[in-house]
Amino acid sequence: MKTIYVVHGWSGSPEEGWFPWLKKELESKNFKVEILSMPNANHPKIEEWVTYLKKQVKKIDEDTSFLGHSIGCQTILRYLEGIDKKISKAVLVAPWVHLKPECIADKESQEIAKPWLEKTINWDKIKHNKYIYIFSDNDSCVPLEDSEIFKQKLKAKIIIEHNKGYFSGEDNIKELNVVLKEILK
Repeated sequence: MKTIYVVHGWSGSPEEGWFPWLKKELESKNFKVEILSMPNANHPKIEEWVTYLKKQVKKIDEDTSFLGHSIGCQTILRYLEGIDKKISKAVLVAPWVHLKPECIADKESQEIAKPWLEKTINWDKIKHNKYIYIFSDNDSCVPLEDSEIFKQKLKAKIIIEHNKGYFSGEDNIKELNVVLKEILK
Protein backbone atom coordinates (compact mmCIF):
# COMPACT_ATOMS: atom_id res chain seq x y z
CA MET A 1 0.00 0.00 0.00
CA LYS A 2 1.23 3.48 -0.84
CA THR A 3 1.85 5.52 2.29
CA ILE A 4 2.32 9.25 2.64
CA TYR A 5 3.52 11.05 5.74
CA VAL A 6 2.40 14.67 6.00
CA VAL A 7 4.31 17.18 8.11
CA HIS A 8 2.54 20.48 8.72
CA GLY A 9 4.28 23.79 9.20
CA TRP A 10 5.15 26.08 12.05
CA SER A 11 2.01 26.73 14.15
CA GLY A 12 0.13 24.31 11.91
CA SER A 13 -1.99 21.26 12.64
CA PRO A 14 -3.43 18.23 10.81
CA GLU A 15 -6.81 19.99 10.60
CA GLU A 16 -5.47 23.14 8.95
CA GLY A 17 -6.25 24.36 5.45
CA TRP A 18 -6.05 21.76 2.69
CA PHE A 19 -4.80 18.79 4.75
CA PRO A 20 -8.25 17.29 5.55
CA TRP A 21 -9.31 17.58 1.90
CA LEU A 22 -6.09 15.96 0.68
CA LYS A 23 -6.37 13.10 3.18
CA LYS A 24 -9.91 12.33 2.02
CA GLU A 25 -8.87 12.44 -1.66
CA LEU A 26 -5.83 10.20 -1.20
CA GLU A 27 -7.62 7.68 1.00
CA SER A 28 -10.29 7.34 -1.68
CA LYS A 29 -7.43 6.26 -3.98
CA ASN A 30 -6.18 3.62 -1.50
CA PHE A 31 -3.34 5.60 0.07
CA LYS A 32 -2.53 5.31 3.73
CA VAL A 33 -2.26 8.94 4.90
CA GLU A 34 -0.56 9.89 8.15
CA ILE A 35 -0.97 13.61 8.89
CA LEU A 36 1.30 14.05 11.86
CA SER A 37 0.56 16.37 14.74
CA MET A 38 4.02 17.77 15.30
CA PRO A 39 5.11 18.54 18.87
CA ASN A 40 5.25 22.13 20.12
CA ALA A 41 4.04 23.44 16.76
CA ASN A 42 4.32 27.06 17.90
CA HIS A 43 7.99 26.58 18.84
CA PRO A 44 9.41 23.99 16.41
CA LYS A 45 12.89 22.68 17.11
CA ILE A 46 14.91 20.70 14.57
CA GLU A 47 15.92 17.81 16.82
CA GLU A 48 12.48 17.44 18.36
CA TRP A 49 10.65 17.46 15.02
CA VAL A 50 13.06 15.12 13.22
CA THR A 51 13.06 12.70 16.16
CA TYR A 52 9.26 12.74 16.23
CA LEU A 53 9.10 12.05 12.49
CA LYS A 54 11.53 9.12 12.91
CA LYS A 55 9.28 7.60 15.57
CA GLN A 56 6.17 7.94 13.39
CA VAL A 57 7.57 6.42 10.19
CA LYS A 58 7.00 2.69 10.43
CA LYS A 59 8.42 1.54 7.10
CA ILE A 60 10.40 3.14 4.29
CA ASP A 61 10.34 1.82 0.77
CA GLU A 62 9.60 2.96 -2.77
CA ASP A 63 5.88 3.17 -1.92
CA THR A 64 6.58 5.73 0.82
CA SER A 65 6.16 9.42 0.10
CA PHE A 66 6.40 12.57 2.17
CA LEU A 67 4.51 15.83 1.97
CA GLY A 68 5.57 18.89 3.86
CA HIS A 69 4.48 22.48 4.30
CA SER A 70 6.93 25.26 5.21
CA ILE A 71 9.10 24.17 8.15
CA GLY A 72 7.64 20.68 7.66
CA CYS A 73 9.62 20.58 4.39
CA GLN A 74 12.84 21.24 6.27
CA THR A 75 11.89 18.55 8.78
CA ILE A 76 11.47 16.01 5.98
CA LEU A 77 14.78 16.93 4.33
CA ARG A 78 16.62 16.68 7.63
CA TYR A 79 14.94 13.33 8.33
CA LEU A 80 15.98 12.02 4.91
CA GLU A 81 19.61 12.94 5.70
CA GLY A 82 19.54 10.24 8.38
CA ILE A 83 18.26 7.34 6.30
CA ASP A 84 19.82 5.38 3.45
CA LYS A 85 16.65 4.21 1.76
CA LYS A 86 15.03 5.53 -1.38
CA ILE A 87 11.51 6.90 -1.12
CA SER A 88 8.88 7.33 -3.81
CA LYS A 89 8.97 11.14 -3.67
CA ALA A 90 8.75 14.22 -1.50
CA VAL A 91 6.27 16.94 -2.37
CA LEU A 92 7.22 20.11 -0.57
CA VAL A 93 4.91 23.12 -0.40
CA ALA A 94 6.26 26.57 0.49
CA PRO A 95 9.72 25.16 1.25
CA TRP A 96 12.45 27.55 2.28
CA VAL A 97 16.10 28.00 2.95
CA HIS A 98 15.61 31.72 3.65
CA LEU A 99 12.64 33.65 5.00
CA LYS A 100 11.46 37.13 4.12
CA PRO A 101 12.30 39.57 6.94
CA GLU A 102 8.65 40.57 7.39
CA CYS A 103 7.79 36.95 8.16
CA ILE A 104 10.15 36.86 11.15
CA ALA A 105 9.93 40.49 12.25
CA ASP A 106 9.57 39.86 16.00
CA LYS A 107 12.30 38.59 18.30
CA GLU A 108 10.54 35.31 19.20
CA SER A 109 10.08 34.34 15.54
CA GLN A 110 13.72 35.17 14.82
CA GLU A 111 14.88 32.94 17.69
CA ILE A 112 12.70 30.04 16.52
CA ALA A 113 13.77 30.40 12.87
CA LYS A 114 17.49 30.93 13.53
CA PRO A 115 18.57 27.25 13.87
CA TRP A 116 16.48 26.25 10.85
CA LEU A 117 18.07 29.05 8.81
CA GLU A 118 21.63 28.47 9.99
CA LYS A 119 22.01 24.67 10.16
CA THR A 120 22.76 23.60 6.62
CA ILE A 121 21.14 20.67 4.89
CA ASN A 122 23.40 17.95 3.49
CA TRP A 123 22.15 18.18 -0.10
CA ASP A 124 24.50 15.44 -1.36
CA LYS A 125 23.11 12.94 1.16
CA ILE A 126 19.50 13.41 -0.03
CA LYS A 127 19.79 14.18 -3.75
CA HIS A 128 19.02 10.59 -4.85
CA ASN A 129 15.30 11.05 -4.11
CA LYS A 130 12.63 12.62 -6.30
CA TYR A 131 11.49 16.09 -5.21
CA ILE A 132 8.63 18.31 -6.29
CA TYR A 133 8.69 21.83 -4.87
CA ILE A 134 5.62 24.03 -4.99
CA PHE A 135 5.92 27.80 -4.55
CA SER A 136 3.48 30.68 -4.81
CA ASP A 137 4.28 33.88 -6.67
CA ASN A 138 2.85 35.96 -3.80
CA ASP A 139 4.09 34.06 -0.74
CA SER A 140 4.44 36.39 2.25
CA CYS A 141 7.25 34.35 3.84
CA VAL A 142 9.13 32.31 1.25
CA PRO A 143 11.32 34.11 -1.29
CA LEU A 144 10.68 32.76 -4.79
CA GLU A 145 14.44 32.82 -5.37
CA ASP A 146 14.74 29.80 -3.05
CA SER A 147 13.26 27.72 -5.88
CA GLU A 148 16.60 28.03 -7.70
CA ILE A 149 18.45 26.55 -4.72
CA PHE A 150 16.25 23.45 -4.72
CA LYS A 151 16.45 23.14 -8.49
CA GLN A 152 20.24 23.36 -8.44
CA LYS A 153 20.95 21.24 -5.33
CA LEU A 154 18.36 18.49 -5.81
CA LYS A 155 17.40 18.65 -9.50
CA ALA A 156 13.89 19.18 -8.18
CA LYS A 157 10.80 19.78 -10.24
CA ILE A 158 9.66 23.34 -9.48
CA ILE A 159 6.04 24.39 -9.74
CA ILE A 160 5.04 28.02 -9.22
CA GLU A 161 1.38 28.57 -8.42
CA HIS A 162 -0.30 31.93 -8.91
CA ASN A 163 -1.79 33.83 -5.99
CA LYS A 164 -1.74 31.03 -3.37
CA GLY A 165 0.03 33.06 -0.67
CA TYR A 166 1.66 30.85 1.95
CA PHE A 167 -0.65 27.94 1.04
CA SER A 168 -2.24 28.15 4.47
CA GLY A 169 -5.68 28.10 5.98
CA GLU A 170 -5.21 31.82 6.64
CA ASP A 171 -4.86 32.27 2.87
CA ASN A 172 -8.17 30.38 2.54
CA ILE A 173 -6.56 27.47 0.69
CA LYS A 174 -8.93 24.56 1.36
CA GLU A 175 -7.97 22.42 -1.66
CA LEU A 176 -4.65 22.14 -3.45
CA ASN A 177 -5.13 20.16 -6.63
CA VAL A 178 -1.52 20.59 -7.76
CA VAL A 179 -0.37 18.58 -4.72
CA LEU A 180 -2.87 15.80 -5.33
CA LYS A 181 -1.83 15.63 -8.99
CA GLU A 182 1.89 15.39 -8.15
CA ILE A 183 1.38 12.71 -5.49
CA LEU A 184 -0.69 10.59 -7.89
CA LYS A 185 1.87 10.77 -10.73
